[in-house]
Amino acid sequence: MKITISDPSCGFLIEKGTFRRMLLPGTYHIPFWKNAEVKQTVMKGKVEEQGIPMERLMENQEVSKRVLRTLIPDGSIGYRFVNEVFEEVLLPGEYYFWNVYETQEFRIVDVSSPDIEPDFPVYLIEKAPASMYRKITVEEGEAGLLYFNGVYERTLPCGIWYFWNYGTRVSCTLADLKMQRVEISGQDILTSDKVGVRLNLVCCYKITDPVELMRKTSNIAEQLYSAGQLAAREYVGRLKLDELLDKREELASCLSEKMKQIEKEYPVEIGTVGIKDIILPGEIRTIMNTVLIAEKQAQANVITRREEVASTRSLLNTAKLMEENKILYRLKEMEYLEKICEKVGSISLSGGNGILGQLAELTKGRE
Repeated sequence: MKITISDPSCGFLIEKGTFRRMLLPGTYHIPFWKNAEVKQTVMKGKVEEQGIPMERLMENQEVSKRVLRTLIPDGSIGYRFVNEVFEEVLLPGEYYFWNVYETQEFRIVDVSSPDIEPDFPVYLIEKAPASMYRKITVEEGEAGLLYFNGVYERTLPCGIWYFWNYGTRVSCTLADLKMQRVEISGQDILTSDKVGVRLNLVCCYKITDPVELMRKTSNIAEQLYSAGQLAAREYVGRLKLDELLDKREELASCLSEKMKQIEKEYPVEIGTVGIKDIILPGEIRTIMNTVLIAEKQAQANVITRREEVASTRSLLNTAKLMEENKILYRLKEMEYLEKICEKVGSISLSGGNGILGQLAELTKGRE
C-alpha cells in the first residue's frame, strides 16, 4: 500500500488498532499483510486525536517535540496567540496545539480575583466571555459604589472600569452627585377655613456622602417627598385661604427650613425649596375672579373720575386766562373757527356781531 503525505500534513500509522509511529511528509509503502492504516492530519491549530488518546500520542518523541501542551487551571483563562496575533480565549482545561508551521504562545490569567492588572490590555478583557468580566462606566458627576459579593469595597471615580466576575460577584451602584430635584406634586390640603387647595412643590438636593446614604436608605427621593408632604400639611393646615395666598413667599421659606432638618438624618444638602402652583377649587376661582374684576373696575372708575376732574380744572384755568386776556380770547375764536371750517363746506357771515356770536346764532337757528 502506497501512502503519500504532503506538507503541511502528517500521518499516524496504526497497526491492528495500535498507534505505532508518526509519518512526516513523504511517500511510504506499507505491506498489506500488516493490517495497517494511516490517519492524516494537518499540523496546524489544535491537534486532532484521530481516535488515539493524547497520552499515547505524546509518548512518541516525534509527536511530543512538535506539539505544545498547555493546562489552564480552574480560576484562570488562557489567551492563545498564533504568530504573535491573538487567536482565541481558552477556558480551564488541557489543550494540545501543533507548533510546527505556527508559533503558539499562551498567556494564562488568574480571574479568581476581581481586580485586573492596570496594564492588562482592554481589548483582551473584552475578548473573554461576557459572563466572566464586568464593565462599569462612571459618568462625570457620578460616583460608583463597588461591591464584591454584596460587601462594599470602594468608591470608583469617573471613568471606565473592568473587573473579573468569575470567582467573585461584582456589582456597582451609581450615585448622582449633581444637584437633583424631586417633585412633590398633587398635595390636596384643607386650610383652617375648610377650603381644599392643591399644592405642587419642588425641592432641590445634592448627595454629599453616597456611601453613608446607601447604608441609610435606598431611595432618598422618597424620603424627601414624604418630608415635604408632611411639612406642607403641617404649615398650610394652620392658615386661612387668604393668609395662604398672601404668605406664599413666607410659606416657601418655612418649608425650606423644615426640609433642611433632613440634613441631620441623611448625608444630603438641601437647596431651593419652592411652591410651583397653588390650585384652588373651581367655585373659589370663580368667586376670586369676580372679586378681582370688581376691584379692577373700581380702580378704573377712580382713574376716570380723576381725569374728568383734571380736565374740568384745566378748562376753568383756560376760561380765566381768556377772561383776563382779550388776545388769547381772540386766538381761541380763531382756533374754533378753524375746526368748524374743517367740518363745514361753506359758512355765510354778516357784519355786526362777532364771529362767535354769529356762530352761536346759527346754532340756535338750526335748533
